Amino acid sequence: MATALTFEEKSNSTIIRQAMRQNRRTLTPYQQQKAANSAYLLASQHPKIRTAKHIAIFMSIDGELDTTPLIHWLWQQNKCVYLPLIHPFSPGNLLFLRYQPDSTLVSGALGLQHPKLDINKILPLTQLDILFVPLVAFDNHGNRLGMGGGYYDRTLHHWKKKKLWPIGLAHDCQQVEYLAPHSWDIPLPEVITPSKIWRFE
Repeated sequence: MATALTFEEKSNSTIIRQAMRQNRRTLTPYQQQKAANSAYLLASQHPKIRTAKHIAIFMSIDGELDTTPLIHWLWQQNKCVYLPLIHPFSPGNLLFLRYQPDSTLVSGALGLQHPKLDINKILPLTQLDILFVPLVAFDNHGNRLGMGGGYYDRTLHHWKKKKLWPIGLAHDCQQVEYLAPHSWDIPLPEVITPSKIWRFE
């Protein structure tokens, strides 16, 4: 059971979230496009990504690093792409639905865009090869600060016992020196930003 955050911890997390979200929102459309293309080029050279078959990613919102160029490249490489949605019957958890070029996207909980729910297009977490993880901030040790819902921390629980490989996606301006992790926080082995691939293992 997760330990309740103290007022000070909540305040620090809130301050960091606000600052990092503001950082990425101030990027111009040109800077966003340039960042997205740079990150996609780095990702396209990643050995694990190149050999993976089933890859989950997210549609960007709120100034997040634009995943569109990477998604298009994954399709061109005949990868099976999946998008997350909040599980309708298991609160706090995610499902991953197949996303194809002709898929119709709908807006779901938390503003997430995903294909219409179809049980035939759900991929079990155990069959995912790569999971691209959104984040608000990350530090020099791979610790990740999300939006506070814990969805990805629950998804990544015991990921090392699965074939799943998580990779964070972020702007360079979302890096901080240190984030104080909590017992339920799951650090990432890698984060891709426009400037480099950060490896923490």
